[in-house]
Amino acid sequence: MSISHYIKEIGRGKDGARSLNREQATDLFGQVLDGTVTDLEIGGFCLAMRIKGETPDEMAGFLDATHARLQRIPDNALTAVVLPSYNGARKLPVLTPLLALLLAREGAAVLVHGTATEDKRVTSEAVFAALGHAPRSSVGALGPGECAFVPTEVLHPGLKRLLDVRRVVGLRNPAHSLVKLMNPCAGRALIVGSYTHPEYAVSMADTFSLVGAHALLLRGTEGEPVADARRTPQMDAFRDGQRHLLQPAQEGSLAALPDLPKDISTEATAAYIRTVLDGRLPVPTPIALQVAHILREVARPAAPETNRAAAVRTP
Repeated sequence: MSISHYIKEIGRGKDGARSLNREQATDLFGQVLDGTVTDLEIGGFCLAMRIKGETPDEMAGFLDATHARLQRIPDNALTAVVLPSYNGARKLPVLTPLLALLLAREGAAVLVHGTATEDKRVTSEAVFAALGHAPRSSVGALGPGECAFVPTEVLHPGLKRLLDVRRVVGLRNPAHSLVKLMNPCAGRALIVGSYTHPEYAVSMADTFSLVGAHALLLRGTEGEPVADARRTPQMDAFRDGQRHLLQPAQEGSLAALPDLPKDISTEATAAYIRTVLDGRLPVPTPIALQVAHILREVARPAAPETNRAAAVRTP
């Protein structure tokens, strides 16, 4: 097998590159995940897509290939909350574990998946470990009120290998966007997607709409799927791909700032999270609002089977 003919199409430069259709993108990405192509071809694919950028059809195809290969969390007859955690913390504490544990405390089944994509950032995985939540080494069912961290390689080793290409070439590739859009659950799920730059807000929204996703989209903290504790961002829900405004962005100057730790180390972040969970510090308002919006989305009745089936596509 080879993806060289696809690289010829997508690798003609910013202005000359041609986009793939959904079926072609599915075939290409499936070969990449399966490890049937050379390292040189993978590098060519990553660099070409970095220059060209992904279309919604291409990203939908990449998702089709990924969903067909993932080790998925078994259906638990619930709507699981999925928190992709790949950016980590550089300037602010990584509070994805706080969001996850607050949701689980309210009875939600919460899946956090991720891996370190940069060596100098504090990760959710490290904070979870400091809180006594070890990562799972295998895929298993999630019950109500349960929170689990599942490393990317447990879901699919090929996806982890593709994310690791960044360490070699120094640039992100389509896998870094895909992991924030994918559904690792065999059953219903609410995907909490986050972005850092406005162009990704557009591309993620277009993809959620195209694949008929049930999702929440916001500008997260340094790319993590948790609201900035200092200022409430806009939050949108996607229900069968239809967009609904849940929360407008907070405008104007801030009256007060939450008491966040200045030390963003793993230990300091874990200590802060314990303090909030114990009620000794309040939950920052933007995160409390995000929890409330997520819980309302999770409680929504499931879409009719015919509609949901149309949104799930496999090659």
